[in-house]
Amino acid sequence: MSHPVTDPDAPLPFGHLVPKSELDVIAWPAFPPLRGLVLLGLLYQFERSQWWSPDQLRVQQFRQLGHLFRHAHTTTRHYRRLFNRIGLDPTKPLDEDTWRSIPLLQRDTLQRHELRLRSTHIPQPHGPTHELISSGSTGRRVAIQRTDLGHQIWCAVTLREHAWHGRDLGAKLAIIRHPANANIGNPPDGTPSRGWGPATHNVFPTGPSTLLSIHTDIATQAAWLLREDPDYLLTHPSVLSAIAKHFRDHGERPRKLRGLRTISETLPNETRALCQEVFGLPIVDAYSCMEAGYIALQCPENPGYHLQSDTVLTEVLRDDGTPCAPGEVGRVVVTPLHNFATILIRYQLGDYAEVGEPCPCGRGLPVIRRIAGRVRNLLTLPDGRKVWPRLKTTAYGQVAPVHQLQLVQTSLTHIEARFAVDRPVTADEQGRLREAIHNALGHPFEVSFVWFEDEIPRSPGGKYEDFRSDIAS
Repeated sequence: MSHPVTDPDAPLPFGHLVPKSELDVIAWPAFPPLRGLVLLGLLYQFERSQWWSPDQLRVQQFRQLGHLFRHAHTTTRHYRRLFNRIGLDPTKPLDEDTWRSIPLLQRDTLQRHELRLRSTHIPQPHGPTHELISSGSTGRRVAIQRTDLGHQIWCAVTLREHAWHGRDLGAKLAIIRHPANANIGNPPDGTPSRGWGPATHNVFPTGPSTLLSIHTDIATQAAWLLREDPDYLLTHPSVLSAIAKHFRDHGERPRKLRGLRTISETLPNETRALCQEVFGLPIVDAYSCMEAGYIALQCPENPGYHLQSDTVLTEVLRDDGTPCAPGEVGRVVVTPLHNFATILIRYQLGDYAEVGEPCPCGRGLPVIRRIAGRVRNLLTLPDGRKVWPRLKTTAYGQVAPVHQLQLVQTSLTHIEARFAVDRPVTADEQGRLREAIHNALGHPFEVSFVWFEDEIPRSPGGKYEDFRSDIAS
């Protein structure tokens, strides 16, 4: 395979597009605005660094960590005390043993002591900061500061993802997600926009986009998509699954739809198969979080996800803190390399992922095979064992008029089963649902039922989980 790093004739991403020009009298060659030049420069580097070997990537990660460590030691209370306590000298070169000696940063530490992790003197070139707040799907929100420089890096990785999957930026994009502003995205019409967003509008001319709130009911979402008839759809996996079932049951679908993208939730294989059946399209998924930005992007050629090692150092660790081998599932730990506002070093997200083999595509970016879920998505059996429950809505729909489910573990012996149903459930159907739950979870838990006529409510941030544990981990 020929790669851009060795082949000077290989096409650059979006090679058919001419960037925007800031000068009215010069259309080509384009003179993009400053932000556009920065993004094109980052994308140029990303197109080459993706082919580096893992060892080359690691060298550059540690090189950048040296700058982050010195900044953290000088300008944050938390890391000055931590580095002094463990004897870490941020002026010396970092090696693997020193790196692994750094304790993991827990989510509750960030929630309780975010100000101690925040820099008191951000370098001027990093620009102004803005606050990011998590959706609070766990019940406790997380807030961090991110610099303008960090935002530009997020935009550049978004461009990389568009380039990897060969999207037509001149097409129409529809988005169903939690709106940042309560005044936009309201049903039934949503909110139109001229472009695709900040990652593209400073670089390339794009087609229009339109946003609808994720809190809109599925029938209204489906009707909106038929009216808008987009080329691409970006939403959460649970929304996409519900929309696909609606279109399948009603024998319709948006006519021009040619690309499906998912974010924010774990993507089940069942949803991938359903969308292939209904739309004849694969799903392109992305793994990200508010605290670190993009963690991994789905490979354009193979099923796995490539870690975005250019911007985040990601580890997948066993319980003893050693790195997982391919095929093993472990805790996801991230270190954003370029956010000098709220500094997160070896931050344990609460997610679990499975490590993959090196990708046949030739990219040196490490691979995770799948995102298994969060700690709160683990079922705890009465004997203390923890397992990932495998739930399929179709299995329950075969014994009762179920179109949505959510199981919540409230104790070691009890499950609250929430079902959205098309009609009242009979006693016989309820018994078969209980049996199906026992079979799926592998234990005869006590089961209580909660019924919904329409849809099971989402979290305030728009996320939905088919299984959640509310007992202490």
